Amino acid sequence: MASTQAVEAVFVGVATLDAIALVPSFPGPDQRVVADEVSYAGGGPAATSAVTAARLGVRSAFVGTVGDDANGRAVLDGLAAEGVDVSGVTVAPGVATAASVVVVDRRRGSRAICNRPAPRIDISAGVALIAAAPVVHADHAGWQPVHESGLLREGQVLSVDAGNDIPGFDARGVGLYVPTVEALERLHGERPVDDLLALALEQGADVVVATDGARGSHAFGADGRRAYAAAHAVDVLSTLGAGDVFHGALVAAVVRGLPLPEQLAFANVTAALSCRGLDGRSRIPQLPEVLQVLETRQAESQPEPAPSA
Repeated sequence: MASTQAVEAVFVGVATLDAIALVPSFPGPDQRVVADEVSYAGGGPAATSAVTAARLGVRSAFVGTVGDDANGRAVLDGLAAEGVDVSGVTVAPGVATAASVVVVDRRRGSRAICNRPAPRIDISAGVALIAAAPVVHADHAGWQPVHESGLLREGQVLSVDAGNDIPGFDARGVGLYVPTVEALERLHGERPVDDLLALALEQGADVVVATDGARGSHAFGADGRRAYAAAHAVDVLSTLGAGDVFHGALVAAVVRGLPLPEQLAFANVTAALSCRGLDGRSRIPQLPEVLQVLETRQAESQPEPAPSA
């Protein structure tokens, strides 16, 4: 297990155990449908982001809470098998671990999710990890305990996954605020993407990154930086967990010190490649595959040399 000093990024929030079924189309009332595939996998926004960062070569830790049940043990075993430090996870007695049942409609390319909510997030076991990590990433459930902890110090980057609504969210002091365009529209109404990012930036974050599905991702920085990266096209089986993978890859890009436009491209490619799998984790790529795709994309975007006279 990695030492506290070695951890490069800590991910705080929800971990789940998911059951996912791929069906030709959603069943109707009292209808039985034969699934094309059924998969069982770890999930949860912060936990999946931690796995992503670990596969991309970042020494990662997860801080959150699971129950003292079989699902909780499976969640911890799955994270540890990926090389994620789980020493900051609290096991709550008599509590059920978060779980989801997901049905993916192959024809529509959509999904339905039935979720058992996560236990209250207890970060007490992860205090040392959070205080020491250069980057701390929190999902919608992890932001409040991190925000209220007083653990963050100057120089740390706080990244927040704001794809889900976060009651009472305050972007001041957030280094990387990452909502979806859809989430910004819920807050500010339908507007051009640039206007939405400008409004989000006014909330006080250093950088705002908004994901927009197949339309790519956008970034505005308080220092005037602007960036856009197109999505990467793949044969999509399921988009389950793709946003969480994006966040983990974005954190990995920050740890690697990539410039903002390259951070977006790195995260876009990683998230797209993960969509080749039914669950949110099995097809998360390793670093060499992501770098190879980025190299190929860059080569293809270079203009053809002018013919010699």
